[in-house]
Amino acid sequence: MFRANFAVCNEMFGDWPFDRAFALAAECGYQGVEIAPFTVAGDVTDIPAARRTEIRRQAEKAGLKVAGLHWLLAKTKGFHLTHPDAAVRRKTAAYLGALARFCGDLGGRLLIFGSPEQRNLLGGVDRRQGTEHAVEVIGAALPALEKADVTLAMEPLSPKITNFLTTAAEAVELIQRVDSPRCRLILDCNAMATESSPHADLIRRHRSGLVHFHANDPDSLGPGFGDLDFVPILAALRDIAYRGWISVEVFDYTPGPERLARESIRYMKACLAKPT
Repeated sequence: MFRANFAVCNEMFGDWPFDRAFALAAECGYQGVEIAPFTVAGDVTDIPAARRTEIRRQAEKAGLKVAGLHWLLAKTKGFHLTHPDAAVRRKTAAYLGALARFCGDLGGRLLIFGSPEQRNLLGGVDRRQGTEHAVEVIGAALPALEKADVTLAMEPLSPKITNFLTTAAEAVELIQRVDSPRCRLILDCNAMATESSPHADLIRRHRSGLVHFHANDPDSLGPGFGDLDFVPILAALRDIAYRGWISVEVFDYTPGPERLARESIRYMKACLAKPT
C-alpha cells in the first residue's frame, strides 16, 4: 500500500527559529524537513558539532526526520560542478564531501544537487566537456558519500535557470556515467513543466533511478496554488511504488510560510484521496 512521506524545505520559513519552523511542519502533517545549508551557515565546514547536534535534536523533538540537504552550493564562493579549472573541481568535490558529513550528522541521507549557477556551462565548455567535469567531481566525492551513508540526487532544472542538465534524460545520462548507487535522480514538478512529456509519464519512465521528489507548481508556489493537477502525479508515484520523500519546495514566499505549508500538504492529501 502506498504511503506518502511528506517533507518541507526549511528556507520557506525565512528567519523563523528552527524549533518554531519544525513544530509548524509537524503540526501540518509533514514527517520530514529538507535543509538548505545557507540557512545555517555560509560554509558548512564552519558549523560546529554542537550546532549540528542541536538541529538534529530540534527536528527529533518535533517528530521530524531530516530528509537531506538541498541548495547545496547556493550563496557559496569558489565551487562549480563543470568548471574548466581542475583546482576548482577538486575544491567542489571536497565540499560535497563536507556536505555529506553535515547531512549525516543531521540524520539525513540525501544531497539534492540543484544549484543552477554553480553547474552552468561556462564559456568555452560544451555539454560533453561539462559532463566529463561533473563525472570527475562526483566520482571524487563518492568515498565521502559512502562513508556518510548519503546519496547524491541530481536534479534536472528548467532551461530558464541553467544550461546544464535541463531534462530528466540528461540527468540520467550523467548518473549512468557516474555508475554508482550513491548517485541517483530527483524530479521536480516546476522543472518537469518545461519538458515535452507529462509529469506522470516522466515519473514512470525514470522510476528505476528516482530517489527524491520535489512538489511545487510551475508558478513557483506550492502544490495546489496553481493550475498543475497533482492527482495524476501522485497516482504515478503510487503506481511505481515510490518510497522516498515528497518534499514541498517553493520559490515565491508571498503567501507566507504558514499558509504555504498548510495548504500544500492539505491539497496533496486531498489529491491522494481522489479516485484516478
